[in-house]
Amino acid sequence: MPSPIPPLPAPSRRLGLALALLLGASGASAHQLWLEQADQVIHLRFGEYADNLRERSPGLLDKLVQPQARLQRGDQLLPLALRRGSDGFALPMRAGRGESLLVQDDSYPLIERRDGERVLSHSAWIPAARWVLGPGALAPQLTLDLLPQDEPGSFRVVYKGQVLPKARVEVVSPSGWSRSVLADEQGRLRLELPWRGQYVLEVKHQDPSGGERAGQRYEQALYVTTLSLVQPLGPAAPPPPPPTAPSQP
Repeated sequence: MPSPIPPLPAPSRRLGLALALLLGASGASAHQLWLEQADQVIHLRFGEYADNLRERSPGLLDKLVQPQARLQRGDQLLPLALRRGSDGFALPMRAGRGESLLVQDDSYPLIERRDGERVLSHSAWIPAARWVLGPGALAPQLTLDLLPQDEPGSFRVVYKGQVLPKARVEVVSPSGWSRSVLADEQGRLRLELPWRGQYVLEVKHQDPSGGERAGQRYEQALYVTTLSLVQPLGPAAPPPPPPTAPSQP
């Protein structure tokens, strides 16, 4: 007997409150990068997958100056050139089994937390995305990485090359349905995906140690990484929610 399909909650801006408190009033505070396949092109989107929100140019998308893209093939990391469009970036290719596409943006403008005219702190926001065709263990490459394992439905969370215990991962389908899963002490988790189609898994991690970007100090960093994958089996997913209007820059 197949597992029962969980009920659909109303779409919500999942990270909005937590990240707004951390990063202040910024259009990027609840956003993420994710990768999706369409025909023979991989698209990099910036927005909120669960809300069907894709930022555009001119607009908030322009704050992504040039995310760094790479193809992971075994022990090789091959640089890729992203092509900017009005609703994201594109790669005219697709990855095969055993390969993975990686994107990370280390240059997004620092986000200020203010009290009137006084700047209280600076925060760095580091979004990243990974795309895979199917299961298969991969070596971590992103600063905060979410990796498939050999067994279907198994994943691992790694931060700076070390497993991240008790990391919370949110799983989102194109319909906006989501489920939150907590990794174990070894950073591992198992998922059951109810419908066929693409899913985006998201993990976030706050690092209070601070650092420097473009000669400017920041007091804390928030890493937000997604893993996009396609579930080939199961019933058809419910339709996605209506598109959400892009943010005003």
